[in-house]
Amino acid sequence: MSDVAIISCGSYQESEVRAAVERGIDLLGGAGQFVQPNEKILLKLNWLTGDPPEMCVTTHPAVFRAVAQVLQSAGAVLSYGDSPGFQSPDSAAKKTGCAEVAEELGIPLGDFRAGKDVSYPEGRQNKKFTVANAVLENDGVISLPKMKTHAFQRVTGAVKNQFGCVPGALKGEFHVKVPNAYDFAKMLIDLNSFVHPRLYIMDGIMAMEGNGPRGGDPKQMNVLLFSADPIALDATMCRLMNLDPALVLTNRAGEEMGAGTYREEEIRLLGDPMEQFVAMEYNVNREPEQASSKRPQPKVMKQLLTPRPYILAERCVKCGICVKMCPVTPKAVDWHDGNKSNPPSYQYDRCIRCYCCQELCPERAIQVKVPFLRRVLDRKK
Repeated sequence: MSDVAIISCGSYQESEVRAAVERGIDLLGGAGQFVQPNEKILLKLNWLTGDPPEMCVTTHPAVFRAVAQVLQSAGAVLSYGDSPGFQSPDSAAKKTGCAEVAEELGIPLGDFRAGKDVSYPEGRQNKKFTVANAVLENDGVISLPKMKTHAFQRVTGAVKNQFGCVPGALKGEFHVKVPNAYDFAKMLIDLNSFVHPRLYIMDGIMAMEGNGPRGGDPKQMNVLLFSADPIALDATMCRLMNLDPALVLTNRAGEEMGAGTYREEEIRLLGDPMEQFVAMEYNVNREPEQASSKRPQPKVMKQLLTPRPYILAERCVKCGICVKMCPVTPKAVDWHDGNKSNPPSYQYDRCIRCYCCQELCPERAIQVKVPFLRRVLDRKK
């Protein structure tokens, strides 16, 4: 059985969050179960980009503060950080409000700008990674993901948070090398298993639904989730979203690869009753699984059936972040006609459907559209 603690927390008020974090960690055996005095521990936050906390894109600084205080009380020597999609870690730390907390508590920012090549012979999908120095220089990692939706993997949670352990632009290269969604999920499991966080604490007090992981809408969920099993935690997150955990490829890949369990009968829930937190109308992708998610598909069929990103011209400010983040060469999204007074456009025959453009658009101007043929076929199932 894998334990997941579900703890009610109705606001980011400092004392309420601290009490909730203490309770959740105590239900799993206490801080001494995860850290020892004088151990160097990295708090791996979720900084997709440097957005303010009220946008619900990043781990809230109040959660960071509470977890840090509890672990410092247990004698851990902490550092913190993440590798954002396109900003510097220093900038993201300031804009998310975490730098102020870190300065107050005397916690240095870890080195996520550079990394080292590491071998992982046990990997099923990937046997080599470039991993940030911040991870390699510490004795252990505590992961603090955010509860959010995601265009490529439906949700982003405990497992996917470790993708930020790959420095900077190197993350985009994985989308090119591993374009298949299920293979990408297996890569995430390999990376997660290498980093091997000791504990995962998910910020779901204010979550994100809809066009996540950056352009969605805040969703009040009033919950913090705690577990040493990332698959069990992500599966519990899915159930709170009224989403079948089996639809999330990292859950299935994780169980297949021995990283944890998503099955309800194998998860012991602690703390508050799950039923009081389930959001029946949570806006998340519940479409049937695509045949291409587990096996390669002819390029023509992929173009006809796979959801594609598109730009809402009225929201686009022509900042070019989507162009910068597109990992393919030549670019799938660009000013193909050379006219930068108009929004960029797509050449879909180049697009690998990684949704990096949608993921990091600061204006919520890029959304994901299901092709007509796919909608027709799904209705017939």
